[in-house]
Formats: sequence, C-alpha cells, structure tokens
Amino acid sequence: MAYIQAVLADLKNQLHWVQGREIQTIFIGGGTPSLCSIEAMEVLFAGLRKTLDFADDIEITLEANPGASDREKFSALKKLGVNRLSIGVQSFNDGYLQNLGRIHSSQQAIETLKQAQVVGFDNINIDLMFGFEGQSIDECLYDVKQAIALSPAHISFYQLTIEPNTFFAKHPPKLSQENAWEMQEQGQLLLEQAGFIQYEVSAFSQRPAKHNLNYWQFGDYLGIGAGAHGKITTEGKILRTLQSKSPKDFTQNNQNKITAVKQLSFEFMLNALRLKAGFESDLFTQRTGQSIPTIQQQLNKAQALGLLELNDKRIQPSEKGFNFLNDLQVIFL
Repeated sequence: MAYIQAVLADLKNQLHWVQGREIQTIFIGGGTPSLCSIEAMEVLFAGLRKTLDFADDIEITLEANPGASDREKFSALKKLGVNRLSIGVQSFNDGYLQNLGRIHSSQQAIETLKQAQVVGFDNINIDLMFGFEGQSIDECLYDVKQAIALSPAHISFYQLTIEPNTFFAKHPPKLSQENAWEMQEQGQLLLEQAGFIQYEVSAFSQRPAKHNLNYWQFGDYLGIGAGAHGKITTEGKILRTLQSKSPKDFTQNNQNKITAVKQLSFEFMLNALRLKAGFESDLFTQRTGQSIPTIQQQLNKAQALGLLELNDKRIQPSEKGFNFLNDLQVIFL
C-alpha cells in the first residue's frame, strides 16, 4: 500500500501540468498491475477520481498478465471503472513462452481472456510477438489464428524487440529478415481478413485504442509511478518527465527528471508517421508550435521518393513509406 500512496503523491506533485484538462485515458501498466490486491486498486481509484476530472467516455486500460487474474478480480476491476484490458499473451506456444521467461502457459492465456469476457469486458487487447529463434511461419500464423479465435477488439502484432542488457541482446535470435518479413506480411493479411483494421504499424483493431492514438499523435500524458515517462506541453515548451525505475527509490524519493524536447519536428514525425492514416497538417502545428513550411523540404523529398502522400490538409505515408518506415522517418532527422 505504501507504493500506491507514493503513486498518488506523485500525481499530486504533477497535477499542475493538467489543471483544467479533462482526462480522456488512463493506462495502468509497466509490469503486472493485475497482481495488485483489489484493496490497493480501490485506494488508487479513489485517489484518481478525487484528483482528476474524468471525461464521461474515459478509456481506462489495465495491463493483465495471463494467470495473474481470475473472474473475481476482473469483476472487481470492472466495478472500479476499468473498461479495457491489455493481456500480454505474446505466444500460444509454450516453448517460446518459456524462452521469453514468461511464467504463464498458452492455456492460462486462453482462460484469462475468457474469464475477462465472462464478466463483461468487450474491449480487450492481445499482445502477440513473432520472430522467435527457430519459429516457423506456420507457428507464427497459428498464434495469429488463435488470437483471432478469441475475439478480442484489438491485437498488437509485432516482432520480438531486442532490449539492451537482456538475454536476447547477448544472444539475439537467428531469424532471417526474409522469414520475419513473410511472418509479418502473412500475419497482417490474416488479421485484415478477419476484420481487424491496421491503424498503426503494429496495431490492428475493430476499436482503436484512445491511449495509443494520443501517444502516436504526440499528445500529452502524465507519467506516474516507478519507471513512468510523461510528455507535457506548457508555456510553449514540450517537456519529458522520467521517474526512477526502482520502486524503492521512487517510493522514498519521488523525484521526476525533467528535460526539454529539442527535436520537436523529428519527434512528432517519428510518432505520427506510424499511423497508417497519417495526420491532419494542422496537428503538426498544434503539437509542435511550428509551421508546416519548416519541414517542407523534407516533405517534398519524401514525396519525391514515393514514401509520402501530401494534400492541402493531410500528410500520410504511402504504402511504400509505411512498409519502409525507417527510410521515411530518417528524412526528418
């Protein structure tokens, strides 16, 4: 409970950033929040409601690891106001789950999702990885088909990410780029055939997540709790905040590191170009304080290379630009 109190204290310290703003989304993640007791979650939500101005249609997402929640807990979370779940399935292959260091089995993942649906959760995301060492294309597509069969509203389908200072950084999986590309291409095709619309590089949905859209559209958000990062626009500046990753340090010190964002146009484009539909031209000015002419040279270059589609009101990656996103993004660096 001391950690929850520290989270609420952190929120109080950052409240001035969002004074007068209506809160559209809350995302409770960063590990295994579903392991928290219901009593702790009740204290957290009481503090959130007392402190923040919730929008009537607020989206409240909680990350849940398979096996860490049951029907009773899901029911209690729903009563508290959680209306979206993000379940870290990763794979329906027990061997690959063990290689990832996950403690759940494929069957537990299936049961967790079904238990959530039984109590009325109809807005659920499944996280699904591909690109494990030794993974065949058929194994990848089996995972996609299994995820589709569970009828979530949203599927995040992405290649295994190699993080620094991890086992996979020291022992990267041996998978050819050709195989990875075919997994991605065929997996995306299966998802689209099942009615999941790709709205972002790795996001497929029947109901786009407000949280995701705000992030990719370079919107503001508070980062509360250990390891949390935030982005805030204030007095013509854009600031990044970062809390200590250690729960112990966070609980004892509760001090945010604050830095100003310098490469505004690049950071905006790095995020917004991940959206398949692109963005309204006005959004660039709203979020960065800069005008479109400041990046016109780069826009023209990207268009000439066939990576970008431009009109008076919208900037959108072409099919080629979306498939070769790194080539498009680097133009704005």
